[in-house]
Amino acid sequence: MFSTVRYFIKTSIIFLVIGILTGFYMLAAKNYFNIWPNPDLVSAHTHIILLGSVMMMIMGVALWFFPRPEKNDALYKPEIISACYYMLTVSTIVRFITQVLSSAMETNEILKFLSLISSLGQVAGIILFFVSMWGRIRSVGSHIREAKGEKF
Repeated sequence: MFSTVRYFIKTSIIFLVIGILTGFYMLAAKNYFNIWPNPDLVSAHTHIILLGSVMMMIMGVALWFFPRPEKNDALYKPEIISACYYMLTVSTIVRFITQVLSSAMETNEILKFLSLISSLGQVAGIILFFVSMWGRIRSVGSHIREAKGEKF
């Protein structure tokens, strides 16, 4: 397993722990203090788990398991994958922090703007990752066995 894969997977686990702790806090606040979670906090919780944890785990495992890029694959570049990792990691952290802060204070235009920009960073990072990986989503030998009638 090479370093970029480890970065995706370990960051995914860290985001999962943060998300679980946020969910625990919301449940305890609701059940024991009758404080219902603010929609911004719910959104922060949802996005750190779904995009920060689940998507980064999927991306890390895909990077690890998919076939190597073909020599003529112009889309796949390790630098782009690294850029996607940093883009998604920073964007997810900024989105989480801005939404947690927004849940605790009055509407703040700077936080709303940072949240929107970080959301755009998440979208761009995920799309760029899968565009780059597109050529690696191919059969490696199974098409020969399928042609012979083998069922999977």
